[in-house]
Order: sequence, then structure tokens, then C-alpha cells
Amino acid sequence: IDVEVIADLVAINPFDFFLDPDAEHWPFDYNADQKVQLAPYLECDASGAAFDALVNSVSHERVLTRDKLIELNRKVRDLVGYNVRLEPGVQTPDETLACGSGSCRDSAWLLVQLLRRLGFAARFVSGYLVQLVEDLLPIDGLPGPKADFTDLHAWTEVYLPGAGWIGLDPTSGLLASEGHIPLACTARTGDASPIEGGSDKCEVEFEFLNEITRLFETPRVTKPYSDAQWASMNALGEYVEARMQAADMRLTQGGEPTFVGFDNVDAAEWNVDALGEHKRERAEDLLRRFQHRFAPYGAMLHSAQGKWYPGEPLPRWALGVFWRKDGLPVWKNQALFAEPQRDYGHTLDKVRRFGRALCAHLDLDARFLNTAYEDGLHLLSEEARLPIDWKAEGADPRDAQARRALFARLTKGLETPSGFVLPLAFDEVAQRWYSAPWATRTGRLTLTPGDSPIGLRLPLASLPWVAEAMRDEAQTRDPFAPHEPLSNYQLAASGLDAALYGEVAARYSSTTSDEDAHPEIHAQQPELHWVKVPHTALTLEERGGVLHVFLPPFNVLEHYLHLVATIEKTAELLEMPLVLEGYAPPHDTRMEKLLVTPDPGVIEVNIHPSHNWAELCERTEIIYEEARKARLVCEKFMLDGRHTGTGGGNHMTLGGVTPNDSPFLRRPDLLRSLVTYWQHHPALSYLFSGLFIGPTSQAPRVDEGRDDRLYELDIALAALDRMDGNTPWAVDRALRHLLTDLTGNTHRAEICIDKLYSPDSSTGRLGLVELRGFEMPPHPRMALAQTLLVRAIVLRLWENPYRKPPVRWGTLLHDKFMLAHYLREDLRDICQDL
Repeated sequence: IDVEVIADLVAINPFDFFLDPDAEHWPFDYNADQKVQLAPYLECDASGAAFDALVNSVSHERVLTRDKLIELNRKVRDLVGYNVRLEPGVQTPDETLACGSGSCRDSAWLLVQLLRRLGFAARFVSGYLVQLVEDLLPIDGLPGPKADFTDLHAWTEVYLPGAGWIGLDPTSGLLASEGHIPLACTARTGDASPIEGGSDKCEVEFEFLNEITRLFETPRVTKPYSDAQWASMNALGEYVEARMQAADMRLTQGGEPTFVGFDNVDAAEWNVDALGEHKRERAEDLLRRFQHRFAPYGAMLHSAQGKWYPGEPLPRWALGVFWRKDGLPVWKNQALFAEPQRDYGHTLDKVRRFGRALCAHLDLDARFLNTAYEDGLHLLSEEARLPIDWKAEGADPRDAQARRALFARLTKGLETPSGFVLPLAFDEVAQRWYSAPWATRTGRLTLTPGDSPIGLRLPLASLPWVAEAMRDEAQTRDPFAPHEPLSNYQLAASGLDAALYGEVAARYSSTTSDEDAHPEIHAQQPELHWVKVPHTALTLEERGGVLHVFLPPFNVLEHYLHLVATIEKTAELLEMPLVLEGYAPPHDTRMEKLLVTPDPGVIEVNIHPSHNWAELCERTEIIYEEARKARLVCEKFMLDGRHTGTGGGNHMTLGGVTPNDSPFLRRPDLLRSLVTYWQHHPALSYLFSGLFIGPTSQAPRVDEGRDDRLYELDIALAALDRMDGNTPWAVDRALRHLLTDLTGNTHRAEICIDKLYSPDSSTGRLGLVELRGFEMPPHPRMALAQTLLVRAIVLRLWENPYRKPPVRWGTLLHDKFMLAHYLREDLRDICQDL
């Protein structure tokens, strides 16, 4: 017997049905006409003590019909263990219950009889069970089959007024779905047999074979392209890459993908709020996963304070992993980074001991380690303003967070130190660290009130002062200046490289407290001079039983790496895992970094740039894979079930290995061509964007907003055409005031150049152009397809500059290009042009 079935396996929701009002709760009764038509499916001929006991165990309490059916389906699944029984026929319900096991047909017949005894019309179903390989492994639960699978199967269907026949699979305890393909639905099991009749005695050879073949794959978010399509796209990506190398573009590409939580999707932190109960936890997990994949050896984990927006009590956190491009370690022993949410039992005494040991390794006097206290007068003043009946655990009054923090500090005690402060700076002339006492009028280091780490609450205004013109401040390094190779600061901190770090470790193996010092040793008197008294400091404090080390700001990467290596050496000697926080390493092309930060409704990842197409593909796949393992996804659903992105975007960052290599600074006409090409093709703005577009969105087009902007853009483009390529700042000056939103914000623009060649700071002169009009795709290959399109456009503009005037779209921009037909046609035009 050959049976060929062609089925359209489209995922369905087995709970997508409605019931008549009279049947919404069980027990219910069929009407007279239904009873006549369903008579064969209401007959119950099962009997026996075991079966009667099962029926009597079912509660007849009034419940939702759906819930009762789920309960009965699971009950049979739990009572009957599945086995492959090759004997012919079907066991009686009593036999199945007595054995405690049976085939799928035995479980199905038992459920049929149980439902009929309880008043449901039920029938026996024989057919196929098809299970396809999952496109993605499930986050929760067991993985499915390793290959497409089909087999003979049996299950039960129950008739529900209003819904019709609903399938129940007692073998799995689930409702029947698109993978259950019925061949026969009968009142009795024998009627479902494919062959009926008799024969003489004869030799029997029985064998069967089930095969499944996919005839057509519908594109879907879990598999948007077939393997053949992706192979073709990948080959095109390699071809574009080869053309870029031949043209000496030196293009690198990073990005800012965003993710939302897999759990509790309706929570405010995954929809509108930047911070939330579980967002930091998910971000910590994601950061460590990225560190294990991208920088498994020698990376430094760091926690800082990031963006601060109005209405938020504190700046948002920013988690980072930093590592050296040359492969040498920044931090060798990853076990010395404290695990999130773990209490290591660190106390103030242990923190003080760590600070003194660190002073020894830095060749500094331990008496420079200041004890920091909260401002007692401020706390008492705030306490006096509290309501007389206020309690920390009571109802939330106004400013509840600040009042809880005040309560915690008052409970701690005004004389309990908050931490320790080590004034610290690097002497470029002597090539060593130096410190000095911080003398204040009160004779005590009192912190500025607040909830931030003490490194951000230092009383800097109380320190010795000189005129700003006389200050010998360290200069910020020019990002365009060449850099020497970095040394191995881990060896230096270990005392193995005297040329780098002297003999600090050999000379200082222990510390002496101020009280135990020799009587002839006097404390150094402060010099009231700004240069000799460092205005930057390293701070140490205990929070949650963990040592937190706050790193001061540095303009020179070498000094930062010196200090971090020394901190690790101290932590290793004292066996104290810690958290590094404070200021991140200064921007330097010899370092790589990856950041995980919160944004409204999402977690944003700032990816280090890729140098070629192969790297880009590998890293994109890793980002999606590790985010999913961290229970983060990149898709949401609207109220009507439609897919939508995360809402945070998937920005692309284009630049070079160094600012000098940036194709946008080496060839200023490239940005001129990019702006014009994007303005000519609205599909690039709207086809890949999220739901929010227009002049008030986060990525408005250059021609959205002010009507006179295109007139000014004409003038700016004409000026760029007259300039030569030896003025990298020209393109920034010509377009900076035009590539903005309505408020003049250079960051909120479709083509963002705030880090191209900004006049404000060296960190804004990185040669980067950010494309912000892309929503987060649900699949890595969809993200790579968009990336390939952008790379192909940039290559086309590099090889053939696009010197055309802007198009005056007017109202057609939104009237026409909000329709999918015109976006598709515009994209076809782009592909034809490429």
C-alpha cells in the first residue's frame, strides 16, 4: 500500500477556537439534534474496576471546558507510559491501565472511552505525526528531532459545540497541531484500519517505510533564506569584499544591535523603561558570554555610569569588556572578577588592607590612603525633613528612592566610613605614580551627598586651587597621531620588568599603619599647589559584600593599563575578587571594546568593528546566538499578532581601523555621495526602519522637517565639490548643522556624523559615520543581507561618486513611499543601479 500525502504545514494555534456560550464550562450537555448526529461517538462500552476508578477520580466541579480537557489529556499521559507495541489490535482501557503502558493507539482509545463516559462526544483518529527539525533550538524545553521525522500515529478528537472537532494527543499530553495529519476518524478503532477482510493461512512478511520530503520552504523569521540563497548572498559578499580590498577602501563596520527579554515581555523594562528589575542581570550574563567568545583570554570587565536623561535618578549603567588587539592580556585571571549578585564577605577592614597593599605596589606611602565619610550634617538635615510617621518599608511617599537611601545611611551610622580614597596621578617626567594628602578645612574627607559610587562624589572643590591658566593638565592624545606598540604591563606589575615598573614589588611587601609608624617619621605636609596635589583619585568601597575599585580618568592608555595590572596583582595576592568601575580606558586604536548598555525597552550592544565580510558574518551569528542563550530575543509582537522589531534599532557604524584610514575622511566626497544617494532612494529610509519614522523619530531623513533644508543642503554640497581631499574637517563643517533632527541634535539623524570629525573633543574625531534608520532584524542572515546592501552601495559610491542635486520630493515623500509597492520598485532601482 503506497500512501502519498502533500500537506501545507503552516504553524497553527491549537487553542484558537471559540465555544458556544452553553459549552464554555463543563459539565454541559449537547442539544437534541447534536445528540442524534453524535450518537456513535457517545457510546461507551468500556468497563472494569481500573477504568471505573479512573472515571470516579475525575472531579465534576464546574470549570472551563478547555481546562478540563487539558486536565484529562494530561491525566492519561501520566498514567500510561509510551512503548512501541507491534502486536495487532488495541488494548482495552482496563488492560492499558493494568499494564501502565501502551502504544499511541492504546492511549488514544483510553482517552476516547474516558471522554465518552464523562459526556463528551469523542472519536479515534489514525494518521501521521510529522515533526520537522526546528530552525532554532528552543530556549526552554527539550530540543526536537535532529532530522525531519514522520510515523504512524493515533490520537483523540472531541466535539465541542461552536468549535467542532478538537484534537487531543494523550501520548504527549498536548493538543493536536499542524503536525497531526489525520487519515481516518472513526467511532471504533477497527474502522480505522486501512485493510479489512480475511485470507487463508499464508506466510507474512511485514515491513513499512515512512519518508518525508520538503517540497517548498516558505520564508519565515527563523529561516528567511534557503541554503542555496544564502550561499549566493555569501558569495556576493565575498565578491564585494574583494572589490573593496582592490580599491583600498579600508572600511570597517560595527553596529549597535538591540535585544528584548524572552521572559515577562509585557514588563515596562522591555517596552518603555531604560532600567528594570531583570535588565542588569540579563546584561551581565550577555556581557560574560560575549567575553568568552570574543576575548576568552586577557580581557577586562568594567562597569561604568553611562547616559543620564531627565527624570532618571542616576545615570544608566554601562557594562564593558576591553581587550588588546595584540593578544597580550589586560587582566590575566578572570576568576578575580566578582560574579554578579554574589556576596564575598568583604568588609571595610579587608578593603583597607587592599588599599594599603595597592599603595605598596604603586610605590606610594599608605598614609595617602584617605578614609571617606558621608556628610553627617546633610544626613541629619534630611532626616529632620522626613514625615514623622515615615518608615522605610511603608508606603512610597514622594522621592521614595532617595529616602530609602537616606534611611540606609542613617542605619549604617555617621561614623562608619563609606570607603577609601587614594589621590593618584602619573608623573610623566619621573615616569612613576605620585600622590599627596587631600587637605580640607574640616580635616576630614567628606563626600558629596548622593547614591553614586564614591569616586563620583569626591569633594574636589575643597582641594588646593590655582588659576586655570597655571594648571599643568595632561593633554588628550590626538587620535590621528601614530602609536607605539604597547608593553606587557602584566610582567611589569609582577616585578619582572624593571625597565617598565621599577622594583616596586620587591621593595614593598607589607605596609605599616599610621599609628604604628616610627616616631621620627612625620606625615608629609600638603603643598597647596594644584599640580602637586592630584585632582584624580582611585577609590575603594564595599557594596553588597564585594570590593569595588573605582578607576580615575586617564588620557594615556599606558598609564591605565599600568594601574589595572597592579590592581590585579594586589587582588591575586590577597585573593579578593572585585568589580572594576569608574572611568573606562581612554579611546585608543590599540584596544578593542564591546559595551552592553540599557536603552528604553531594550538592551543595546555596541559591537567592535569587523574588518572584512567573513568577520562580519561570524560576529553577527555569534551575537544572535549568545543573546538567545542569555534569554534575549530580537522580535516583539503587536496586539494583532504582527511581528515588529525591538524598537531600539540596529544601527550600522562605518569607519576605518584608525581615523586616518576612514574612507569618509580620506575621500570627503564619499559622504557627499552617500547623503545624496540616500535622499534619492526613500526605500533605504523606510523599508528597513521600524514603526517610528518622520521628523520626530530617532532617525529623520535630511529632507524631513524644515522645508528650507534642501536649499541649504544644495549650498553645502556645492561647497564640498569645490574642496580637495586634504581637508578632513571640511565635510564635517559643511554638513554638521544639516544632518540633525528638528532640535539640532547631531546624534538623532538618519546619517549621523557626530563621531566623524567633531570640533568638540578628540573622541568625536574617529572618522565614523552611523546609519541609524535600520530596525533590528529577527534573524542574523536578515541583518547580514541589509549589511551587504549597504556595503555594496558604499563600494559603488567609492568607485563612482554620485554627484547629483537633491530631489524635491515634497509631500510625495510620505504620500507615495508609505506604500509597499513603491518601496519595492525603489529597491529594484537600487539593485539595478548596483
